[in-house]
Amino acid sequence: MPRSLKIDFVSDVSCPWCVIGLKGLEEALARTGDLVAAQIRFQPFELNPDMAPEGENIGEHIARKYGSTPKQSAANRQMIRDRAAALGFTMNGSADSRIYNTFDAHRLLHWAAIEGGQAALKHALFEAYFTDQRDPSDHDVLVAAAEKAGLDGAAAREVLASGRYAAEVRQAEQLWQGRGIHSVPAIVIDDRWLISGGQPPEAFEQALRQIAAEPV
Repeated sequence: MPRSLKIDFVSDVSCPWCVIGLKGLEEALARTGDLVAAQIRFQPFELNPDMAPEGENIGEHIARKYGSTPKQSAANRQMIRDRAAALGFTMNGSADSRIYNTFDAHRLLHWAAIEGGQAALKHALFEAYFTDQRDPSDHDVLVAAAEKAGLDGAAAREVLASGRYAAEVRQAEQLWQGRGIHSVPAIVIDDRWLISGGQPPEAFEQALRQIAAEPV
């Protein structure tokens, strides 16, 4: 019998390493399906909770936040694009891309977990932002992602318009920060093991095999 694992995937929809981490984890889970049966729950983390509604140019943002030069930023974007492409995901970011507020996306993901479509919505949101270069704070973009994920678009729009699940998302963000999560992706398995960063499938696979062999 495969070992049942609960996986909390703490991430932001505007985090490129979170895409790489999720794709790597999913590939590793496919490789270890005979050993583990995982239930992934996506947990909220905002890289830029104070981001203005209009967003910010990616190059300016990275320079201000990390001190990176335009040349360093371009090299980093290319490296991330290559890593993502190797995992079958297309990133179309450029120096003209923008960073946006993602709080409403997290509210919608909370709702999607209740509706049973959270993983599909997470993938749709990653594609909307990184592949299609859409604004994940725009409610029309979020509704379109929900529909792409097989969720009810009208219900998604009502959730967004109502402000529902704001308190739940804030509480979850505070919970994970209180547990020491200050960078993402952070993959927490059965509340016992932490894997940090956008690891390759092989690293996730090795960790999953080790965890599967641990006594319950």
